[in-house]
Amino acid sequence: MFLKSSISFIEEFFSLLFDKIRKVYLKSNIYNKKISIIENHTLGYKPSLSILNCIIKYEKKNKIEDYYVNAIWEKKINSKDLKKLNSFYWLFTIDLKSSKKITHSIIQNWIDKNKNYNSEIWEINTLSKRIISWIANSKLTYEDTSDEYKFIFNRIIIKQVNHLINEINRSEVFDNKMIGCTAIILTGLSYNHEKFISYGLNLLKKIINSSFDNEYFPKSRNIRQLVFYLKYFVLIRELLKESLNDIPEFLNEIIYYLGKAYNFSWGSIKESLLFNGNHVSDLSDFDKYLNLYKYKFSNERHELGGYSILKNKSVVLAMDSGSTPDKKYSNDYQSGPLSFETIYKGNKIICNSGYFQNQNHKLNTISRSTVAHSTLVLNNKSASNFKKKNNKTILENGLKSINSNIIFQKKFWSIKGSHNGYQKEFGIIHERAIEFFPESNKFLGKDKLIKKKNYVPTTFEIRFHLMPNTKVTKTQDNRTVLIELENSGWKFFTNHGLIGIETGLYFGKKNTYIENQNIFISGNTQKEDQLIEWEISKIK
Repeated sequence: MFLKSSISFIEEFFSLLFDKIRKVYLKSNIYNKKISIIENHTLGYKPSLSILNCIIKYEKKNKIEDYYVNAIWEKKINSKDLKKLNSFYWLFTIDLKSSKKITHSIIQNWIDKNKNYNSEIWEINTLSKRIISWIANSKLTYEDTSDEYKFIFNRIIIKQVNHLINEINRSEVFDNKMIGCTAIILTGLSYNHEKFISYGLNLLKKIINSSFDNEYFPKSRNIRQLVFYLKYFVLIRELLKESLNDIPEFLNEIIYYLGKAYNFSWGSIKESLLFNGNHVSDLSDFDKYLNLYKYKFSNERHELGGYSILKNKSVVLAMDSGSTPDKKYSNDYQSGPLSFETIYKGNKIICNSGYFQNQNHKLNTISRSTVAHSTLVLNNKSASNFKKKNNKTILENGLKSINSNIIFQKKFWSIKGSHNGYQKEFGIIHERAIEFFPESNKFLGKDKLIKKKNYVPTTFEIRFHLMPNTKVTKTQDNRTVLIELENSGWKFFTNHGLIGIETGLYFGKKNTYIENQNIFISGNTQKEDQLIEWEISKIK
């Protein structure tokens, strides 16, 4: 143990030392000359703004004259707003009838102040967005300017991309790599720069090989990230198509499979499932974009990416039936094994609590815990553990999905699975089966606690989270809870353990929270295998 700790300390020391040396190098004249190589490339291809609608929601409604131009780079603002300002994505809101002269002046002032590397505003995300925005908004940023301005503009674009190529492989943030890759490819297409195009497409292939499983589902198991990747892959394909460049077969292939996964998790149900980093999103605009550019995705599967989804015209039953992702892909993972959501005609009967994205906030930890999901909890502990590393929360100990089975018939549905998340500490395997009977609109749940040799007695709770606008009433028999939705009424019933209602927090909307209610069944575990049954049935 001492040797292992010593080696870890030495590795950390040299890592910190290397980072400090590199920071000095990046600010040096040597590095500045390296990325400032003058190349005779001019802006040629200018993408249609409509192609970027998949990643940017904008409305050209502001006048550049409304900005305090002379002081736009002088204001002291917080780091988040500073990055937003320096990403130049606000250009997408500027009316094209605005003064080009003022826009050119703003960019010229920025170049004068920031033409050399600056760690805060040259980091990958901000820099990549700046390149995309400058090129995409070329009618404002580039047209009707002097040859001298165009020379400086072209040079700073190439310089930033040179830096991006040097640094992008060091990034551990996969989303930033995707945005950076897009910026490199767009620059290559716009400047007819073969080196950038080739590098960008090779990087794109590496991202696909490293970030997706054998079925082309993100290794993070993050539905929100699935949508993010699909948007950027489609964008790159449309840029290649519009600029009359060949579209690689691997790009067509990843879009085909990601499209199936998109249809599986959103397109066929039009609901945001609150599993593993997802929050409520309205993807109707992206659906319109896909339709406009003639992308049609279909999917006949009921299980993909560790999720099981069964549906008809009225009801959706979805369960997280998969294992935890690898540690390096667990940045947004939530510990909700075998958690489920049920939807009736667009209203959620049972949901999960959602996810609070800000990793520096204590609610991030709470929303990642098993208690925040509609599943089994032992001794108020999560089925998998997390730790802080490099200001990120990642998995420390994961779990395995042992087996799963799906039956989907006209009159009977069933999703069954189990996991070993509680086996090491409590000697218990959790097995869950949820059955649905469409003719009677009844869900029957069976939570089985299978005991192993190292079994340790403890307490259990099975939670069922409800949407904030759901009304609940516990009846006098202490076995039944009435659930009132906007469009229907439901009865929750169990003969096992104690039943109760508790106030919790719902994080379904991005970085906000509101009180909600959850139903819980509680009790003590027993030495023999236990079966806790419950049912949710529609009140006629």
